[in-house]
Amino acid sequence: MAVAYLGLGSNLGDRLANLQRALALLPRLGRVEAVSSLYETAPVGGPPGQAPYYNAVCRLVTELPPRELLRALKEIERELGRRPGPRWGPRPVDLDILLYDDRVVREAGLEVPHPRLGERAFVLVPLAELAPGVRHPVTGETVEGMLEGVVREGVALVAGPGWERP
Repeated sequence: MAVAYLGLGSNLGDRLANLQRALALLPRLGRVEAVSSLYETAPVGGPPGQAPYYNAVCRLVTELPPRELLRALKEIERELGRRPGPRWGPRPVDLDILLYDDRVVREAGLEVPHPRLGERAFVLVPLAELAPGVRHPVTGETVEGMLEGVVREGVALVAGPGWERP
């Protein structure tokens, strides 16, 4: 069994319902042990004029290896209406592997830990709720330490724990 931290985001349609549906499908892949609060954040990169995102993080205990986990997450995204579009463009749901135990994976189409993990407050704020002391397997820095190094402006709390239950 492995512990994976997943980033969840949505900025198209009913953002809350999109993330609730994604979380309801994750038990296919393992056991969801914890879900962070829900945050609204400004889009980073991508085409201008996008709506704000809802973002959260969950801890998933899974038997799936990283590549199979990614494949299964992409299938959930498709099931919930995600279609190919511009990089960092608007989407009904976005599911990313942020950390997978202390593994480092660098393969075509898969990088774990997430390559921009330490730069993004919209991921680090909710991740720090669940795993402040977890260390980045490359830099050795804790999640809490990485969060201290980023600007948190534009990350607004929408709902505390329990938001994921419709």
